[in-house]
Amino acid sequence: MEDHSAKLVLAALLLSLVSVVLSATDPNDLAILNQFRKNMENPELLKWPENGDDPCGDKWEHVFCTDQRVSQIQVQNLGLKGPLPQNFNQLTELTNIGLQRNNFSGPLPSLKGLSKLRYAYLDFNDFSSIPVDFFDGLDALEVLALDGNNLNATSGWTFPPQLANSAQLQNISCMSCNLVGRLPDFLGNLSSLTVLQLSGNGLTGGIPGSFTGLNLQILWLNNPTGPGLSGPIDILTTMLQLNSVWLHGNQFTGTIPESIGNLTSLKDLNLNQNQLVGLVPDSLANLALDSLNLNNNHLMGPIPKFKAHNVTFTSNSFCQSTPGLPCAPEVMALVEFLDGLNYPSILVSKWSGNDPCGSWLGVSCGNNGKVSVINLPKYNLNGTLSPSVAKLDSLVQIRLQNNNLRGSVPENWTSLKSLTELDLSGNNISPPLPKFSKTVNVVVDDNPLFHGNPSAAAAAPENSPSSANNASSSSTGSGSHVNGTSQSTQPKGSKRASIVLIVAPVTSVAVIAALLVIPLSMYYCKKRRDAFETTSSLVIHPRDPSDSDNMVKVVVASNTNGSASTVTGSGSASRNSSGIGESHVIEAGNLIISVQVLRNVTKNFAPENELGRGGFGVVYKGELDDGTKIAVKRMEAGVICNKALDEFQAEIAVLSKVRHRHLVSLLGYCIEGNERMLVYEYMPQGALSRHLFHWKTFEVEPLSWKRRLNIALDVARGMEYLHNLAHKSFIHRDLKSSNILLGDDFRAKVSDFGLVKLAPDGEKSVVTRLAGTFGYLAPEYAVTGKITTKADVFSFGVVLMELLTGMMALDEDRPEESQYLAAWFWHIKSNREKLMAAIDPALDKKEETFESIATIAELAGHCTAREPSQRPDMGHAVNVLSPLVEKWKPLDDENEEYSGIDYSLPLTQMVKGWQEAEGKDSSYLDLEDSKGSIPARPTGFAESFTSADGR
Repeated sequence: MEDHSAKLVLAALLLSLVSVVLSATDPNDLAILNQFRKNMENPELLKWPENGDDPCGDKWEHVFCTDQRVSQIQVQNLGLKGPLPQNFNQLTELTNIGLQRNNFSGPLPSLKGLSKLRYAYLDFNDFSSIPVDFFDGLDALEVLALDGNNLNATSGWTFPPQLANSAQLQNISCMSCNLVGRLPDFLGNLSSLTVLQLSGNGLTGGIPGSFTGLNLQILWLNNPTGPGLSGPIDILTTMLQLNSVWLHGNQFTGTIPESIGNLTSLKDLNLNQNQLVGLVPDSLANLALDSLNLNNNHLMGPIPKFKAHNVTFTSNSFCQSTPGLPCAPEVMALVEFLDGLNYPSILVSKWSGNDPCGSWLGVSCGNNGKVSVINLPKYNLNGTLSPSVAKLDSLVQIRLQNNNLRGSVPENWTSLKSLTELDLSGNNISPPLPKFSKTVNVVVDDNPLFHGNPSAAAAAPENSPSSANNASSSSTGSGSHVNGTSQSTQPKGSKRASIVLIVAPVTSVAVIAALLVIPLSMYYCKKRRDAFETTSSLVIHPRDPSDSDNMVKVVVASNTNGSASTVTGSGSASRNSSGIGESHVIEAGNLIISVQVLRNVTKNFAPENELGRGGFGVVYKGELDDGTKIAVKRMEAGVICNKALDEFQAEIAVLSKVRHRHLVSLLGYCIEGNERMLVYEYMPQGALSRHLFHWKTFEVEPLSWKRRLNIALDVARGMEYLHNLAHKSFIHRDLKSSNILLGDDFRAKVSDFGLVKLAPDGEKSVVTRLAGTFGYLAPEYAVTGKITTKADVFSFGVVLMELLTGMMALDEDRPEESQYLAAWFWHIKSNREKLMAAIDPALDKKEETFESIATIAELAGHCTAREPSQRPDMGHAVNVLSPLVEKWKPLDDENEEYSGIDYSLPLTQMVKGWQEAEGKDSSYLDLEDSKGSIPARPTGFAESFTSADGR
């Protein structure tokens, strides 16, 4: 009996021990919860036992467990204060965290690896930053809420690509969480996403095309902190499940699409305070919405009778104030005319009300109170001519010259019985021309598709070979009148076409030999290649507006290398000639293609394909049959002077010899009669200057310090190659931030080699005509015209100063003492407080970065020393920058032992004093900046220096 009792007691003890073991919480989970409590300023609100060691077994408040592992923490709205443990993601069984509406502070811990987490409510706290790996491995995530946290306050943040792996995401709410930049394309690939609430952020750009057909029900992008989102809203009409759309406070443009009526589930639409134009479509008026807000746009025409329960539409350009009342017929005709022109803002803002005879810009009326004149020359109008103009039956004159109009003249315009003048000169109107009455003077001068004989133009279909050949001629010459029509004529003459792309070297000796013996004329005569035989991807980079020469930079993406052949062009330099002013020998690649190919893919350089315009030409975009985009810089005949041709030749000659990952590659050029075209490597992020000085205007993120260090190193490596490592040594002569281009990864390449000079051997200098950009010029070059590679080192030093300060090298709008950056920077670079105060405000200035900042400041000072011999070479700059980029740790460098130049003096006295001290006579110099000349005056040089536009 006793043995039996003992056995029962033992069994009970064993069961008790098993129960304890089974209820014990995972020790790691317990440690994290205890750290969570310890971090709180008010832990008593949690009501967790101070000595408790089994939150799962004892069932702590707000903690839920599964198999002794913490699976949920629900502490929402408790008023907790303090940071979260940074090892929070070691709670690997978490499925749901509800931390919303507290006062949690400090950096968010990473959630990396929480593969079972489905719900993350972190909204309405005071978290200060979000780690880059926050979203790694959140494969099961369904709901993410980060609203009301000012994350990364200085620079903002964007959703990282890793979020794309959370394929189960249904709800993303990140309102007022300091998002910046464009909406990521990958959001449109989250097929489960139904709610996207991103109000109150710094988002820019348009709604991505990947959103097409997305199953969103709620889309809130309203109340941006900056300029806001832009572009059309047509993509909304493909998201058929939409129920609530808030876009108010942005910069969306274009018309409200008629297909918006397809959104039969839509109940709430707010488009207040955008830039929407045109008529309100009937399909929108017929939607039975609960709420519709169209206030503060540029909508025109009549106000329809809406079926929405609550609707507002104030502050638009409607013709009437009462819904349902029609506009005057002439008003509707003019509104439709605007529709063909894509509703130019200058006219939309001036054409309101129901009487065009009031104060409508460019519209005049006769004594009968009807529109008699449309006078809109040089208004940069884009688009096509609307047949609706034929409804203005009292029109006497239509003057639309010198715009960017395309397409054909509507046939029904010939019904305007009172019309006496139609001036469409200086556009890109297409034939055929309708047969107007002989009493109508139709002027189509300077429309490239017309060629002197309107009947011939009308006979040839627009896309026929004859039409294409005609289109390849320039529209110069005198006008002719046929049947009352004035059209431009064109001098006839033979043309030779060539485009040379630098491609990979031919490996076969036999092939090379065969190419060398082919007569050069065979290359020039190939005018009808049907394919662009290259693996390159060609697109455009417009020149940054901070550049003084206002040129447009064309760039292209490619992995090609150069191979050598020789192309020679010669002839007269006049506009009507077929060659350049003198014989030019250029080494380049061996792929030849007809100019007609470029005409075809750019739609004959159509105005709608124009991407930019600069001092030397226009840049056009195009697209090949395989979808490859191209861009061509086309030099205008009016600027084909010797100087322009020299730079054209120099760019080709240098870039056909050098190849480096940090030098922009020239992929080809084209010569046909007066045509001069260049194609470069593509650098999608544009010039460094736009990211330093104009990032707010272009709506891009300011460059981080890490990126600036990378850019400085890239430029140094490119210039080191140009100076020392190429088969010859070259001097760039125009190194500046607007000639440094950035790729999508923000890696930098040096561009614009039109001013490059071959450097002499050793330390010898070469005397050359002064060229470059004021603010970046080395003193010895500015005063004597003598140049070595150390002039580029000086310019590089100025670029470093720009990277540090975010200030332009020369800016007359700044106070006098700081107008010339190099002079001002020398005064402050060695003073810690002054240097930190001078650092670009867009940078997140941290103590740990100051050492690297100080090192760059010191390097900038060394590079801008007065004497060329006291400046380092670019190899030294590479050596200083490399460890900073890799480790952010500066190297010990030489103490500042020299500057050699008294920057305390005004620039005028500095240059004049140096001239006198050195006995220099600069009277022989022909001073000029990179694209324009300045007469040389020894005593007035400094005045020209300080007044020149160094941007």
